[in-house]
Amino acid sequence: MTEIQESSKDDQIRTLMDYIVERYGFDFRDYALASVRRRVNSIMRSERLDTIPAIQERMLVDPLAFQRFVHGMSVSVTSMFRDPSFYATFRTEVVPHLATYPFIRLWIAGCSTGEEVYSIAILLYEEGLYDRSRIYATDVDVLAVKRAQEGIFPLASMKEYSANHLNSGGKESLSRYYTADRENAVFRNHLKSNIVFAQHNLVCDSSFNEFHVILCRNVLIYFNSALRERVLLLLHDSLVTFGILGLGSKESLRFSELEPCYEQIGTKEKLYRKVI
Repeated sequence: MTEIQESSKDDQIRTLMDYIVERYGFDFRDYALASVRRRVNSIMRSERLDTIPAIQERMLVDPLAFQRFVHGMSVSVTSMFRDPSFYATFRTEVVPHLATYPFIRLWIAGCSTGEEVYSIAILLYEEGLYDRSRIYATDVDVLAVKRAQEGIFPLASMKEYSANHLNSGGKESLSRYYTADRENAVFRNHLKSNIVFAQHNLVCDSSFNEFHVILCRNVLIYFNSALRERVLLLLHDSLVTFGILGLGSKESLRFSELEPCYEQIGTKEKLYRKVI
């Protein structure tokens, strides 16, 4: 594709994103452009469309097209106890701090289809903190939130997830937390009792509570620098003093204006304690 053609496509993407903001109030304009290109191309393939303007036309005639668009713009690459060392450090360094609170509020921001949510629920259960915890699991993608709320995952993934759980310091077999139903693993209802699932847009929605822990892992890497800073400020304003912020392995507070407000827990994992 020539530079002119690429520029024309980018102009069409910007026009589409402007329309999405004006029509639906969802703002994807500050997502990293390279990532947006890939997702828009994927949406065109899944919708069997040949041009970017046709996406807008599809939304005008299909009431569910916008939900599918948001789903396509969201990243759903996730797994249970992903990066086991992160959860191992959470157990040893964060759990003792959380145990000092009479009640614990946690926010999983960008929860996708829920694998991380149930990982944290299991960890808290094993550490004896689940009964006095409330987990808020949110994502911009309402379809992903609905799947997360169901708590149903492919049974074929459980071998990998069980190994991750064990390597994270898991104290019980992962199989005790779900029942097998044909090709699916259905997680037990007691893990859902203290979880609130909801749609929330980090780009344009405001803070809705004060939290002792916020995990926003592998989300910021898809934003440009200006949006990353805005979202980090939102998360900062949502944390209590000495609250814990967890980011993805490729994310960091380095070079952020908020970096002086935190101290890193350990040296390897992206876990930070708010001190200012």
